[in-house]
Amino acid sequence: MGKGSTMADIVLINPRFEVSYWGMEHILPFMGKRANLPVACLPLLAALTPTEHTVTLMDENVEAINYERCQKADIVGITGMSVQRFRMKEILTELKRRGVFTVVGGPLVTVHEDYFEGLADAIFIGEAEQTWPQFLKEWQQGLQQFRYEQLEKSDMSIVPVPRFDLLKMKHYLFGSLQFSRGCPFQCEFCDIIVTFGRKPRIKTSAQVIAELEAMLAEKANIVFVVDDNLIGNKKAIKDVLRDIIAWQHKKGYPLTFFTEASIDLADDAELMDLLVEANFLSVFIGIETPNEASLRETKKYQNVRTGGTLIEKVHRVQDAGLEVWCGMILGFDHDDETIFDAQREFLRDARISTAMVGMLYAIRKTPLHERLAAEGRLDNADEPEFGTNVIPLKISREALLEGYVAVMDDLYAPDAFFERLDALFIDGKLDMGRGRQRYWKSHLGRMLSTQGLFLGQFLGLYTRMMSGIPEKHLRRYYTKRIWNLMKKRPDPGLWLFYVIKCAQHYHAHTMARQMASGRSPVYNSY
Repeated sequence: MGKGSTMADIVLINPRFEVSYWGMEHILPFMGKRANLPVACLPLLAALTPTEHTVTLMDENVEAINYERCQKADIVGITGMSVQRFRMKEILTELKRRGVFTVVGGPLVTVHEDYFEGLADAIFIGEAEQTWPQFLKEWQQGLQQFRYEQLEKSDMSIVPVPRFDLLKMKHYLFGSLQFSRGCPFQCEFCDIIVTFGRKPRIKTSAQVIAELEAMLAEKANIVFVVDDNLIGNKKAIKDVLRDIIAWQHKKGYPLTFFTEASIDLADDAELMDLLVEANFLSVFIGIETPNEASLRETKKYQNVRTGGTLIEKVHRVQDAGLEVWCGMILGFDHDDETIFDAQREFLRDARISTAMVGMLYAIRKTPLHERLAAEGRLDNADEPEFGTNVIPLKISREALLEGYVAVMDDLYAPDAFFERLDALFIDGKLDMGRGRQRYWKSHLGRMLSTQGLFLGQFLGLYTRMMSGIPEKHLRRYYTKRIWNLMKKRPDPGLWLFYVIKCAQHYHAHTMARQMASGRSPVYNSY
C-alpha cells in the first residue's frame, strides 16, 4: 500500500532462465561470463521510474536474488517469458511468504493473465511506458489497481534511454538494444503482433544514437538489436541506419551488431548494404520450414512471395555480407515424417550453421491457439508431456518429439555444423564487416588498433575455452577447425567471430546430446 507522497524503494527482478538454445548456459562459464545478454525491460523500467523513487535491478542470471533486500523494498516487480514461468512462481511464492508487495509484467502474464493468481498484487498487460508511471502515482496515493493495460501502443519517439548503468554489464557476453516494436506480418503462431501490434513503431535517430553512446559507456562492443523484425518499417529504419553509419564513422566503428529481420530483406539491396555499412554482421530470420504448404497454413506469406526460392534469398543475404541465423519449426499441420530430413537438407544447402529448431507451440491469445482450441488439439497441461501443447495432425506426438531431438542432435554433430559453417566462411568466402573495412582504408591506425584488439580477444576466448571445455576430443576438433580457417582467412576479426561460433556449437551440441541421451529433459526452443 502506498504511503502518501513518499518515495518508493523498488526492486525489479528478471528470473533465471531454464537451459535454452539462446542461453549459452553450457559454455558461458568457460567464457568468463554469467549470461548471454540482459533483458531490455529492466533498464527501461528503471528509466521510466520517476526520480523520487529508487530502483535496484536484479537479474538472477548473473546474481542470486537477495530476498532480505526484497523484503525491505516497498515494491518488487518481476518480468518473464513463458520459459521462466516456473521460476517466476517460485520467486513470487517466496516473496508472498515474506509479505512483499509484488507486481508482474512481461510477455507471459500478457497472454496468460491469471497464471499468477493469488501471488501478484498488480499485473501489467502489454507495454508499460504509460502504465508503470501511472501505477507508481496511484501507489503513492494508496489507490493502485490490480490490472493495468495501456489503451494505446507506446509512442516510441519519446521512450527514454534505458538505465544500462544499473546493469552489471561486465557479466554479459553481449549488450542489447531495441530500436522498434511491431511487425506488419500475420504469422498465426506469433505473439509479437498480439503484444506490440502490426504497425511498426520506431525510435528517432537521436534516441538510437543516445542509446549507442550509453552502451559504449558500459564497454559493450557487441550488441544484439532485439527488435522482433528490425525492417518492419523499411523506410524509417533506412534513415536510422544512415545516422548509425555516420556515428560509426565519427567514433571509428566501435560497435558490432546482430539482429532479427524478415526474409524480404533479401529483396532490398539498399537495405542490406545499409546494414552492412552500419556493421551488422548477422541477421536472424524466421524461415520456419521448407514446406511451402506449411508456410501458407501459418500465414507466413512473406516467405512464399516471388523473387526466388527461400535458399536463393538466404544466399542473397549472405552474398551481401550478412551471416544468416534462422528459426525453424516442426509440427505444422502439413508436416509428416518427411519434414525432419527436409529440415536437415534445407539448412545444409542454405549454409546456415546456427538454427534454432523447435516444435510448434500455441501461445495464448494467438490465432493458432484459438484455432487449435476450437479443434480440440491442445494439451492444456502447464508442462506438456511431449514438450509442446500442440497435438499435430499428420504425425504422432511421440514421433514429433523423437524427430525434433534427432534433428537437433544431427544438426549439431560437429562435422555437420562445421561443414555448414565452412561452406559459408571458407568455400563461400563470406565477407562480413565490409563497411568497417572501407572505413579502415583511410584510417590505418584505427584498423591496426582494432585488429589488435580482435586478436587479443580471440586469443583470450580461445584460451579460456580450451582450458575449460572438459571434452578433449572437442578441444582438438575446434583447434583443427580454427587453424584451418586461420590459414585460409588471415583476418583476426573473423577468427574472433569463428571462435564465438565454436562456443555456440559447444552449447547447442551439449544441449542436443543431453536431450538425445536422456540426461536432461527436452527443451523446446519455442
